[in-house]
Formats: sequence, structure tokens, C-alpha cells
Amino acid sequence: MAQINPSILSADFARLAEEAQAVEGADWLHVDVMDNHFVPNLTLGVPIVESLSRATSTPLDCHLMIEDADRWAPQYVEAGAGSVTFHAEAAAAPVRLAREIRAKGARASMALKPATPIEPYEDLLPELDMLLIMTVEPGFGGQSFLDIMLPKIRRTRELISRHGLELWLQVDGGVSESTIERCAEAGADVFVAGSAVYGAKDPADAVRALRAKADGAIASAGWACGH
Repeated sequence: MAQINPSILSADFARLAEEAQAVEGADWLHVDVMDNHFVPNLTLGVPIVESLSRATSTPLDCHLMIEDADRWAPQYVEAGAGSVTFHAEAAAAPVRLAREIRAKGARASMALKPATPIEPYEDLLPELDMLLIMTVEPGFGGQSFLDIMLPKIRRTRELISRHGLELWLQVDGGVSESTIERCAEAGADVFVAGSAVYGAKDPADAVRALRAKADGAIASAGWACGH
């Protein structure tokens, strides 16, 4: 079954509590944390996550596009995140960090930029609850989906299947009704959507439409047999 995670990067920051409640049928609320160092944008941090966790019953999926992830990631669990994603490119000790996130009670996830291959991280996969493949260059919302990432999604799904792991495979960047089926067919089962949800007249309807398309594609995908 597909999971849809609306990204509040595309929401109205002056109305975050209302925007979070507008998508309460979603599986997770995706929170993009950027530090203007790892990526060329500055968004929000621990205090906003703490406030959001009190304002919505939807669990928070925090995507940390920040340097020194080893130091900061555990604080987002303490702030109320149910899932914390650090970037492979920003973590000095990813196994230790994933174990620390899990020990604090959250799901541990690792993200890869478009140019970062999955193969060097194959042995780390059992330490994770989710792997995020960026389908745009991280830093800004509203970018166009990179089709060249589809083979990487397929290779990652093959590795997950080969090791018999219950690992979620998330995609983030340019996900919309016109791209979500391709991602699902390739092997993704968790989808971050920003402007496709918050740019819609009815965000909750947009979540349902995206889930229906993804579920249909997953049901007919070869990788999902017995999934």
C-alpha cells in the first residue's frame, strides 16, 4: 500500500497548524529542515517541529537537509518526529546515527542526493526503516521530476528484495499525479508531494487521488508480488 506524505515546504508558513490539519488523511506530514549550508535554502528547525507535533495527529516525517546530521538528528526525535531522515552525504557515522534515532523511538531513514549511488550503502540497509531517493536536487520545492532517477529506484528495490528487508522506499521531488505511477512501478511505496497537494484546491482530495494512482501502479508492479 502506498503512503502519501504531503510536504509542508509548499504550505503557507503563516498557517502551518491549519495546513497540517488540511491533510489529516495523509500517512505522514513531511517536514523539510534546511540549514542554508548543506542546501542553499533556510527553512525551519526544532521549535517549529515541536509546535507542529502538538498541532496535528498526523505523525511527522522530518527530512534533514543539514550539515552535521550526527549532532542534530536526535534532537528532532525529542521534538516529536516519528521518522527522521538524515543525508548519507552529511552523516559521519550513519550506522551509529540510525541506531541512535531508533533507540530514541523514531524510524530511522537515510536520504541520497540524485548523484549519490545506492550500491555503496547496501550493507547499511538493515539498519534503516526507510530509504529516501531524491528525485530532484534538494533545496527547493516545485522542481520538475528527474526521470533519470527511475533506474536508481529500481536498483534500490532490487537490493531491498534481495535482502528480504521490510524497508520503505521513499521518493521526494516533483511527485504529482503525472509522475507518481512511474515511481511506484519502479519500486517506491512512500511518496512526498508538496505543490501537488498544497497547490490543489482541496489538499485532502489531492492526497486521496495520489494514493489511488500509486496503489494501482503498485498492484500491477512486478516487484510488489508478495510485498
